[in-house]
Amino acid sequence: MIIDTDVLIWYLRGDEGARKAVDEAVPFSISVITYMELMQGMRSKAESRAFQRQMEKWNVEIVQISREISSRAMFYSQEYALSHSMELADVNRPGFPGSQDL
Repeated sequence: MIIDTDVLIWYLRGDEGARKAVDEAVPFSISVITYMELMQGMRSKAESRAFQRQMEKWNVEIVQISREISSRAMFYSQEYALSHSMELADVNRPGFPGSQDL
């Protein structure tokens, strides 16, 4: 399972629903974009190191972005963003065209 940035932010802020979702998903994956967003939001090196240790405990796999994934994301944005009010996370939802291939 790939966990989104927002879910991990809610987890870090102490949201019980996010905590339960994350704990039940272990081990899980995050995208390299999520990793970068989280690191940019850290307030100190100590906070960053603590989160890195937690990611190790969770056995998080960081999913790299390939040319193919980037091309698909661009295509889906062009095709569906306006007509379906698509947001970035929507492509990972079951039933979205092509989501079964990701």
